[in-house]
Amino acid sequence: MESRRPPEYILEVFADPTSVKEVVKGILHTIFFHRYFPSIRPKSRDLLDVTLPVVDEVELETLIDARTTALIRQIDHTSNTKPQQHNANASVRGQMAVQFFEKRRRKAWFSKPSEEEVCWEQWTLDVTLATPRTDSERAKVRRAMEMMLQKTAIKIVTTANRDVDHIPPITTSESNPFPYQIIINPRDEGWRMGIF
Repeated sequence: MESRRPPEYILEVFADPTSVKEVVKGILHTIFFHRYFPSIRPKSRDLLDVTLPVVDEVELETLIDARTTALIRQIDHTSNTKPQQHNANASVRGQMAVQFFEKRRRKAWFSKPSEEEVCWEQWTLDVTLATPRTDSERAKVRRAMEMMLQKTAIKIVTTANRDVDHIPPITTSESNPFPYQIIINPRDEGWRMGIF
């Protein structure tokens, strides 16, 4: 079976410590709103003067909250282990990825056929945490966060509507035909798929 790398979409995320959790959660909800196939009731939330969609599903909300908290903990740990920088524009980075999978039958020579999950799309968030120190820096960071959030939401909508040819057909009657995962530091985790 051919092993092809799924499309990966990189999103640059910029936030201050007081907003990073809500900004990341808002971006994740926007991705899932466009790639989560079970029927949902549309909702929205305003964040930094930008209206974003929300997937109102308890299991997904719990996962998004847990992974966002883990990312923030990792960023905090990184910032605490780095030597203190005296640069006012000092920033800390973290990374998170959302992967969508399809279930494929794996043919086996001497055993029963089984299923494997093959990634068909990945969204990678490169999160930069800004640490403004003065009121004027805070105002600049806030404006930058608003612009970043608006551009990122538009990029997600544009990409999700444009790039649909790689989405596999729905071949199951399960409520969610495509499993997904959210991972922190995906480069450290390695690809979930491989040669079987």
